[in-house]
Amino acid sequence: MHLSDNLPAAEGAAEAATAGITADWIRRAPKAVLHDHLDGGLRPATIIELARECGYTGLPTEDPAALGVWFRDAADSGSLERYLETFAHTCAVMQTREALFRVAAECAEDLAADGVVYAEVRYAPEQHLAGGLTLDEVVEAVNDGFREGERRAGGRITVGTLLTGMRHTDRSLEIAELTVAHRERGVAGFDIAGGEIGNPPSRHLPAFQHLKRHHCHFTIHAGEAVGAESIHEAVQVCGAERIGHGVRITDDIQVHEDGTATLGHLAAYVRDNRIALEVCPTSNLQTGAAKDYATHPIDQLRRLGFRITLNTDNRLVSGTTMSREFQHMVDAFGYGPEVFEEFTVAAVEAAFLPLPERRRIIDEVIRPGYAAL
Repeated sequence: MHLSDNLPAAEGAAEAATAGITADWIRRAPKAVLHDHLDGGLRPATIIELARECGYTGLPTEDPAALGVWFRDAADSGSLERYLETFAHTCAVMQTREALFRVAAECAEDLAADGVVYAEVRYAPEQHLAGGLTLDEVVEAVNDGFREGERRAGGRITVGTLLTGMRHTDRSLEIAELTVAHRERGVAGFDIAGGEIGNPPSRHLPAFQHLKRHHCHFTIHAGEAVGAESIHEAVQVCGAERIGHGVRITDDIQVHEDGTATLGHLAAYVRDNRIALEVCPTSNLQTGAAKDYATHPIDQLRRLGFRITLNTDNRLVSGTTMSREFQHMVDAFGYGPEVFEEFTVAAVEAAFLPLPERRRIIDEVIRPGYAAL
């Protein structure tokens, strides 16, 4: 059965003009991010300093401003595979406990300074073993760094980690076991990431089965470089609770000239079961999943009732922050405060947190924060 829905009119730019949306308002607005990669968000100056400390000589420049520009330019390729190549430099300098601790602490500080009150930050432990660390030592270093970052931020942010298995390697079950082992020590859940083409999520089914047996949360990158079939596999074969990106769900939606939209079975299932989409607009433009902000499918999906969360993906590589993503949505769709509150509440509702903690953040932090603004 197909579902037909009227697409309500999109908010106009006039709404933003009368809603008091300024850069300062955006910065102060409480935010939640569910899709942020640790190795994609380093400070350029930190990369340079860590490279000098560990003897890494592969950086294209040692000027912090120029390095930041290089990362953004290198990622603006229209290809997910080319986008992912930039991470060779960041991972190269994240191979010691001290480096991982520093990067995690600075990540929490930077997010808190941008108004983020809850974050789930993901990384692949297997990519940080070249310096002799064990998988457990990697996880402990990152978790300790996040606790230090929370302390430096004065408790204004809570950070959970997602341990990521790589689609093109065979260690996903090992990383799933690591996730279960550290679930009481700062690890919120599991993820599969990396190049989608030729690496379907079902290849890692034993990892997902292990997580299910232990009642552990997981999300899956899908519907970014590959179409709706990858989302189907992530949801129906692997059992994902959330979808990383997921914008290609539009392949299963037909919008008619009269303003109605017909949802296929998959799109209807994802929407009706409130499976959150971790949407990352700027990253989607860089990898070719969307053409520009004005035609990005986030607005269509929101108006059709999907559970949408707004995210950064990789702050360094995409040259973005949550505040910048908010601003892009204001410019493209005229969104006002109520939409950003909607996105933020949706993210916390979909967070891999116990229900009482989700309610506390929404009722005591997010809603009062927006009311005060």
